[in-house]
Amino acid sequence: QVQLVESGGGLMQAGDSVRLSCAGSGRTFGGYDMGWFRQAPGKEPEFVASVSWLSTITHYSDSLKGRSTISRNNGQNTITLQMNALKPEDTAVYYCAANRGVGSLRDGHRSTVEYWGQGTQVTVSS
Repeated sequence: QVQLVESGGGLMQAGDSVRLSCAGSGRTFGGYDMGWFRQAPGKEPEFVASVSWLSTITHYSDSLKGRSTISRNNGQNTITLQMNALKPEDTAVYYCAANRGVGSLRDGHRSTVEYWGQGTQVTVSS
């Protein structure tokens, strides 16, 4: 069974930093982009960031660009998302995701993304 399991979320204050982790199991994600979506209450899932298999290509949403870093460790089958200078607008459930092809998460949506984790809540208070 293929699983993506997120961790690291919690209650934060504006200006804090958080590191989210995602551990994959059940397969090797060779050729897959891995990354993150987030979903705020009442909103559709929003692409956050992704990284390619060899970590040579990364994509970031405009709202996270410059204050976030995504990384990948294929030996551990994990990815991490470091977010700095958190804002209340970052409050959301953050979902780990994986899909074959470079750029496929950036261009993806709920019905096309192959694998999703269960999500981890990040709440940022002002």
